Amino acid sequence: MHARVVRFEGGDADRVRQTIDDIRQRGEEAGGPPEGVPAVGVLMLRKPDGSEVLAITLYATEDDLKQGDATLNSMEPPDPGGLGQKSGVEHYEVGFKADAPEAST
Repeated sequence: MHARVVRFEGGDADRVRQTIDDIRQRGEEAGGPPEGVPAVGVLMLRKPDGSEVLAITLYATEDDLKQGDATLNSMEPPDPGGLGQKSGVEHYEVGFKADAPEAST
């Protein structure tokens, strides 16, 4: 498994929350990540004050990571600056991942 990690800095807390909500809603409506992004998971972390956001996409293979990276790099952001300024993109090989079992209700 592979991960693409993008760091954004200097955002406004309210605008960051709204942008992440918009991204989540579009993903739910589309049934997953955007076309051309063969991610198996997406995680967005934000500091409460909006000063920093990490967007992590997970991919099954390195080829999927390369395709997703190229697609995401070519896309216009839904709200330019809504997450702050992009300050870095890094690629990782996932050394370990564990998911907790679903809680029963």
